[in-house]
Amino acid sequence: MGREKKIIVNDLMQKGYSYSLTEPAGKNFHPDFRPELTPQQMLGMGVFGGKYMTDCKGEFPREWYKNAKLCHAFHDPELNYFKINASLPLSEWRKRGWIYHEDPRGWFQWYCRYYMGRRCPDDERQIKRWKAIGRHIGAIRKNCAEGDLSCRRKQRQAVLHWAVDSRKI
Repeated sequence: MGREKKIIVNDLMQKGYSYSLTEPAGKNFHPDFRPELTPQQMLGMGVFGGKYMTDCKGEFPREWYKNAKLCHAFHDPELNYFKINASLPLSEWRKRGWIYHEDPRGWFQWYCRYYMGRRCPDDERQIKRWKAIGRHIGAIRKNCAEGDLSCRRKQRQAVLHWAVDSRKI
């Protein structure tokens, strides 16, 4: 990439946090990590009830937010692609130890930063978590006719939150 680019974050959950982009955006992913959707595609399709990272527009490219389905005030499941809540509250993520201190919003924040080119000590754990979503993909394949988007909508939405295009299952 040449010179590293430093990002300084000042949003509702982090003040003065900084990180460096060491890889080109959308490139040089770990070979075991093959997301099907970019963060921009996910935001445009509708994930996390539109509530996720509404105050982070200064950190990520403007085009990510151009067609994003967002609701700063509250989590609105109607904004999700499958119109269903498939999220646990952040308090539950913390309780279960799923939150890395540098990414207080969880996996999707990690993925956005990874996509942009940040690499960090939490990459291996997050990629393992991403791979574990395969059990949900298997359940959708086992229980739903191909292309039946009305089957297992909650599970399909959850898989979408992990950058897997569940419309193709």
